[in-house]
Parts: sequence; C-alpha cells; structure tokens
Amino acid sequence: MTMKLTPTPAIALIAFAAAVSLSAQTAKKTATAADDSHAVDKYMLDETTKAVDDVRWQQILGDIATVEKIVYTGLPDIHAKQTELGPQPMILYAYTFVPKSMDRTKKHPLIVFLHGGVHGSTLTGGPDNDGRLIRELVEQGYAVISPEYRGSSGYGMPYERAMDYGAREDDDALGARGWMLARYTFLDAKRVGLVGWSHGGMISLMNVLQHPDGYACAFAGVPVSDLAERMMYSTKKYRAEMAESIGVDVDDDRDAYLKRSPVYYAAQLNRPLMIDADTTDETVHIVEIKHLVAALDAAHKQYKLHIYEAAPGGHFFNRIDTPLAVESRRDVYAFLKEYLKP
Repeated sequence: MTMKLTPTPAIALIAFAAAVSLSAQTAKKTATAADDSHAVDKYMLDETTKAVDDVRWQQILGDIATVEKIVYTGLPDIHAKQTELGPQPMILYAYTFVPKSMDRTKKHPLIVFLHGGVHGSTLTGGPDNDGRLIRELVEQGYAVISPEYRGSSGYGMPYERAMDYGAREDDDALGARGWMLARYTFLDAKRVGLVGWSHGGMISLMNVLQHPDGYACAFAGVPVSDLAERMMYSTKKYRAEMAESIGVDVDDDRDAYLKRSPVYYAAQLNRPLMIDADTTDETVHIVEIKHLVAALDAAHKQYKLHIYEAAPGGHFFNRIDTPLAVESRRDVYAFLKEYLKP
C-alpha cells in the first residue's frame, strides 16, 4: 500500500485532524493498558507530529521527487502477545523518494537511508536534518527509501516497544530494500547503498556486514558500534530499557550485547565502507568507534575513516548546515558516487 503525501493546506488540515482523532483513540487504549497519563501525552504528541510532518515532506521535496509513504511487512514483533493464530508479520512503514527526472528506461542506484535514534523517526527538521540530507541525495540522482524500522516513534506504543536492537530492526531495513527493488524495476539491485547516522549508522553497519550481497557500499556516521561498551556510559533508564528489550542485563550476559553490535561482525566486511566520527560526541562516545576500528584492523579489512577533532555540532556535526558539515558531506557523496555511479 502506498500513500502520496500532498502539500495542500486543506489536506494538511485533514491530516492534522485525523492524527488528533487517531491519537485520542490510541491514548485511550494506552491509558487502559498502562494507566500512565504521561505516556498518553507522549504518544499523542508523537503521532500528531508525525502526521503533520508527513505533509511537510511533500512541501520540501515534491518539486524534484515523487514522495510516498508505503506500508510493508516484516518479521513478527518478538514482544507481541501470542494468539491462537501464531506469530504474525509486523506492519511497517517507510518513505520513498524517486527523482522526477529519472529516466525509467535505464537502471539507477538506490539508497537505503536509516534515520537516527532507536526511537527516532524520519523527520524533515531538527538537528538530524533528514529533509536536507534526503534532498541532497535525490538531487544527485538517487532513489531513496527510508524505513521506519520497529521501535521508531510516531506510530503508537506497540510500534515503539517493538524495538529489537541490533536484530529484527536490521531485517526491516533489508526488507525495505527488497520492497523498493520489487516495486521499481528500473532500480539496479547491484547499486544499492546504505546511509545512516547514529543508530541508523549502526543499522547501516549491521546490514553491510551481515548481508553484503545486498549492498554495493555503506556509509556510517557516528555509529553505535559496541552495545556492551555503550552500557558502561549510558543512563540507568537507557540501560534498563535495553535489558528489558534484550531480556538480560549486560553484566549477566555481555555476549548477548556484543552479538547485537557491529564490532562483533567486523571480520565479515567485504564491501566498501566509510565511517565518520567526532572525538567530542556525547551521544556515541569515540571509544565505541575505536573498538570497531580495532576489530576491522585485526581482521585486516580495508575501509575509509574520518575522525574529526572536536567538530562543532558534536553528534550532529556533519548533518547540520555549517561549512564543515557541508564539506564533510561532500566527502560522503564522493564515496557513494564512486561505487553507486548515479
């Protein structure tokens, strides 16, 4: 199923009203299940924000791309209650962007764009700057799909709590790739690249390391790389959420966390890879990147690495609009161009 996103004020108002109505229904269910007014407010706000931002996507890319929101399915939610019907495929969402100038009689490359934040979302604004980043990719001749992998915000409590860190969320990205190639036969399965920052950088790494046949290259910006190490500096709340999702605390089973981390699979790299990081990143500490680099080096792997010293913007340093960010992204785009040939 696909839904074209339209910018007209009337439809925007309808979308907003529908979102409020849907959010109210979700909130009622949430209140019954959790009896937590703060949770109700959070999910209402997330869903309403998402509905309004969906209209914004058409406004900022509709001049150069066909913008749609699609619905596909993935592996069952491991956290869902079992019924007599057994595990059911999880319904997932993704945004697709196809350049209007694309000659559909020829083959073209595809980018799988992974948003940041385990509970983040593909949004037009904010420091993640997804709107600008995706527009830049479309302007260079790439079709783009951005999956709202399980755990993303904006779709209610069950969707967000379906998070499967370093596991089925990675399959959601692979599934988005497959959906796009099946839908648009003019896209070249041999020229598919991965682009992601932060948690999206981690999913980019996990896909290129575990499913190399599906991708020609991958870029990972400030990527979560070692989940076990991450627990050593994370907040108690974050650590508790990981323990609930994974089923065990890191102190009781460190290997369970490593197996959900790119560092564990570094020796499997056999595709071109570029990594960017910043020494003063307070969200993904540089120690994680160093562990990944050490693992790649120990396996004698080739890759491109740019570690920036105290770059302005920290975790968001090359996603924002500073001169350094623009220059850094030029390097990223040059890397993609070398292997995807738009």
